[in-house]
Amino acid sequence: MPLVPYALTRPFLFGLDPEAAHDLTLDAIARLQGSPLQCLWGAPRVDDPVTVAGLRFPNRVGLAAGLDKNGRCIDGFGAMGFGFIEVGTVTPKGQPGNPKPRMFRLPERQALINRLGFNNEGLEVFLANVQRARSFRAAGGVLGLNIGKNAATPIERAVDDYLLGLAGVYPHADYVTVNISSPNTQNLRALQSDAALDALLSLLMERRAELARTHGRTVPLFVKIAPDLEPAQVGVIAATLRKNGVDGVIATNTTVARDAVQGLTHANETGGLSGAPVLEPSNRVIRLLRAALGPGYPIVGVGGVMSGADARSKREAGADLVQIYTGLIYRGPALVTEAAQALKAIQAR
Repeated sequence: MPLVPYALTRPFLFGLDPEAAHDLTLDAIARLQGSPLQCLWGAPRVDDPVTVAGLRFPNRVGLAAGLDKNGRCIDGFGAMGFGFIEVGTVTPKGQPGNPKPRMFRLPERQALINRLGFNNEGLEVFLANVQRARSFRAAGGVLGLNIGKNAATPIERAVDDYLLGLAGVYPHADYVTVNISSPNTQNLRALQSDAALDALLSLLMERRAELARTHGRTVPLFVKIAPDLEPAQVGVIAATLRKNGVDGVIATNTTVARDAVQGLTHANETGGLSGAPVLEPSNRVIRLLRAALGPGYPIVGVGGVMSGADARSKREAGADLVQIYTGLIYRGPALVTEAAQALKAIQAR
């Protein structure tokens, strides 16, 4: 377990502005990763190997995209015991994101609202950071790279940004995630609609085939979708993923719904809500996807995992793998081990 219990550091971090606490934490991890001081948050990785989408994952628990947008802390987060780590979302060009303040805590519900808006330093800086990471992948960790579009790119030209992103990250990724579900980039979720999704995925899979020939390996492509979808929409997405030969789906991103946090401070802030209130909406989409896609199709479940029991609920809904983000902020690194052990216990039954 970590040398310093998170219960001792959380009050200090929660006394800061949420984004300031986030930046301070990532700066510290970036500076100390790979050094003896990594023991402050490090923990042994639970050994529970599984093969999904042709990749061998050391265990079923991963870090969701969005926490480390620039890929600065891959080895540091890897030391927490994650089986896989997803970094980004990266856009072709660096961009500042939305105006601050743009991140808000709702501690009464173990939730966050963010409207960061794909703030990142761009593809060139991102790839340099990814290539500096060593220990996580050397120890068998799986690395996912998450791509998106620049805010300034018109939605009708979005595919250009995704093709640039795919070509850039392809040589360095174990898998690539196409993020079409952030609520914080104008009109982005329109790409989840039937014709737009089919057109985007068709072009991306064409480019993937070209890149596979060039690099001599096929990198799995996943698509990340929203929780705010009707059953019919989920069915259309599932059929479109199958039709285009996409390797897997990540369910889900944050929600724009506010039913679960009505009346709380910051509840009416614009942005995506994450944390405990998203557990069941995410699980609902996972169940619909599993029913539509059948037993063998890779599904990564994310949204509202705050405990080992929550991680189990994702597996029971139909997910093969589970990701954590907001739970790490509220529970700290110990959640990684707790979730991995809970999922391993399912296999042992």
